[in-house]
Amino acid sequence: MKKYNWGMIGTGWIAHEMADALNSVNGSIYAVADINPDRLKKFAAEKNIAHTYNNADEMINDPNVDIIYIATPHTFHYSYIKKALNAGKHVFAEKAITVNAKQFDEVQQLAHDKGLILTEGLTLLHMPIYQKVKDLIERRKLGDIHLVQVNFGSLKNYDPKNRFFNKSLAGGALLDIGGYATVFARSFLASQPNVTLTTVKFFETGVDEQSGIILKNAQEQLAVMALSLRARQPKRGVISGTKGYVEIDNYPRATEAKVTYTEDAHQSASETITVGNSDEALIYEVRDMQRYIEEGHDDGQLELSHDVSHIMDGVRNAWGMKFPFE
Repeated sequence: MKKYNWGMIGTGWIAHEMADALNSVNGSIYAVADINPDRLKKFAAEKNIAHTYNNADEMINDPNVDIIYIATPHTFHYSYIKKALNAGKHVFAEKAITVNAKQFDEVQQLAHDKGLILTEGLTLLHMPIYQKVKDLIERRKLGDIHLVQVNFGSLKNYDPKNRFFNKSLAGGALLDIGGYATVFARSFLASQPNVTLTTVKFFETGVDEQSGIILKNAQEQLAVMALSLRARQPKRGVISGTKGYVEIDNYPRATEAKVTYTEDAHQSASETITVGNSDEALIYEVRDMQRYIEEGHDDGQLELSHDVSHIMDGVRNAWGMKFPFE
């Protein structure tokens, strides 16, 4: 496989983890950009990055950069994705890839027109356990899938000025942690939901603090989601069918799935499937991104992100919640 030169925009905590993954897979990182010169210098020294830029646009236009990685707040993703694609770069953007479906549709079409790979940084799209679970479902070991349940609750410190609660930075549970829950739900539904029922509790800044969401598609499969930024929950997903169900704990970086077979109403059998390493979640992301470029397709990941983006727009529309810049 060709060695790809990655250019990183942002030096926050997830960028630190991604830099470690890039060094593990590729042995080095070509460039990083950050507007804070002290933070930039420290990050580049720690991660052994050869080139630094205080201006991300200059890095995007560096002809030696193959892939742009975006780890900024959500509100900056759209602009950087467009600039990178127009400069002929492949793009890997952290979730949420864009703040709304209108933005997503535009960059998806641009990536298609340019013949470039655009991918969203949702770890569960790349964990090996999910292929095992999908194989199980395709072999109809669970029968007909009727219900998906998924939770994600974190406990953020009470700080109205923090980006998690900042409406101008597209804060709130849905865009911050809801992407994981929504992509889990959509992954195991046969088609895009066409019914959304939801209720929300708003934080004092006007962003969604917590919510309950029910989705239904044309096959009348249901997905039930619970999200919160002020109440920790187990990160747990359950896929239920007519012959059994699968329980997946810590699903964003899962390595284990417990399967319970219930075809007989009076008896059940179970097995546990184990594969992968949660510590290598971002390594899987890097390897998949580079494989997508090599193969010229992304295994349908961007289309899945498309569906998630439109689901989340539908949820926010039901709440009547818009960001100031929309």
